[in-house]
Amino acid sequence: MSGTPRRRLLAAAAAAALLLPLAACGDDGGSTPTADSTKPVELSFFWWGGDARAKLTEDALKLYTAKHPNVTFKTTWQANQGYFDKLATLTAGNAAPDIFQIDDNYLTEYAARNVTLDLTSYQKSGKLDTAKFPESLWKYGVVDGKLAGVAFGENTQGLVYNKTKLTAANQPLPTTGMSWEQFISWATAAGTAAKVPGTQDPSADYKAFWVWLRQQGKDLYKGKELGFTAQDVTAWFDLWKGARAAAGTTPPADVIREGNATDITKQLVVTGKALTSWVWVNQLPELQKNTKDELGVMAYPGDPKAQWARASMYFSVYRGSDKKDVAVDVINFLANDPEAGKILGTDRGLPSNLDVRTTVEGTVTDKSMKTSIDVENTLGKTFGPSPQVPLKGHSTLRSELIKAAESVQAGKASSAQAAEAFIAAVKTAISK
Repeated sequence: MSGTPRRRLLAAAAAAALLLPLAACGDDGGSTPTADSTKPVELSFFWWGGDARAKLTEDALKLYTAKHPNVTFKTTWQANQGYFDKLATLTAGNAAPDIFQIDDNYLTEYAARNVTLDLTSYQKSGKLDTAKFPESLWKYGVVDGKLAGVAFGENTQGLVYNKTKLTAANQPLPTTGMSWEQFISWATAAGTAAKVPGTQDPSADYKAFWVWLRQQGKDLYKGKELGFTAQDVTAWFDLWKGARAAAGTTPPADVIREGNATDITKQLVVTGKALTSWVWVNQLPELQKNTKDELGVMAYPGDPKAQWARASMYFSVYRGSDKKDVAVDVINFLANDPEAGKILGTDRGLPSNLDVRTTVEGTVTDKSMKTSIDVENTLGKTFGPSPQVPLKGHSTLRSELIKAAESVQAGKASSAQAAEAFIAAVKTAISK
């Protein structure tokens, strides 16, 4: 996104101001065209992903057009990198796509700026059917009481472990329900026996920290504030400082830093530098592609009820669209039509509609994907309520946690010092 930060801020503010009059038309769509009319409608549709996702998405949209010949699509997609810069530019120019893909890092920000259409009235009228969604999944799209996005794929946190190396070392596999202390003890014994560190140190991983917090009765966010204190962060860092002190439990700081890279191909369970890595359940198939060893996946340590049905991503409708009724109908179709579900498969996560999910499961042949689905469905029976969608500034929280944890891992700061610096930086980010 070009221009100075001040110019970008002014552009965003101007865009938000332009959108305010649109709200007077009502979020129910007013006199906008419908999918069942004969009037030609072209919808713009924007998402991130690769070639495979593009083909699947376009094939599903072609199916919609076959059933609604008056509706066609202008599709645009690109890699994840730069996607949100492009979306911000379109929004600032009051030219956002009618339908766009978004994730929980940005949903609150776009909802707060009145970019996303409140879908609540569509949901209540049945025009947007979420009856077959896990309740905690669709609720993870609610921001300040408004349904800002439709969850388009379910996911949850997953601890991936190397079954081949553990079996070769005659070590038991980790099990769901282990306490954090039990898991660390397991990692120490397994790592010593296998001569490979038992686990990647997850102190820099916001997913692991988030689950741990929820097991302490807290959360990442509470209203417009953080849901935890510097003391909580200190305790989290100290937990892993103790783990690092035990030989065989975690890799050294430089290798931990390598594992903190977001590239899935660099996860330590794949590179052979740790027996476990902290990822998302649906990343097991991609990890498996990068190693000849057999991998398994389970919940994070502690009470699995702390995990929830996380929306891997959402589809939102632009509040300024003059074709919002049709846009909502398209999203409803993509989420709930069995034929569309078969086309889209599990590319964006497990289908949100449980009936569609069952249909799609029957078409899956990949062993690791079947494992992911089984684990997700098993955990789904114990999922707790979803947390609130992260606040604006969530990306800063993630990057600052890595920075703070790595300073402790490298011995450059105490747990308490790093925690205080982390809290200060994140509070500044979410208050902007």
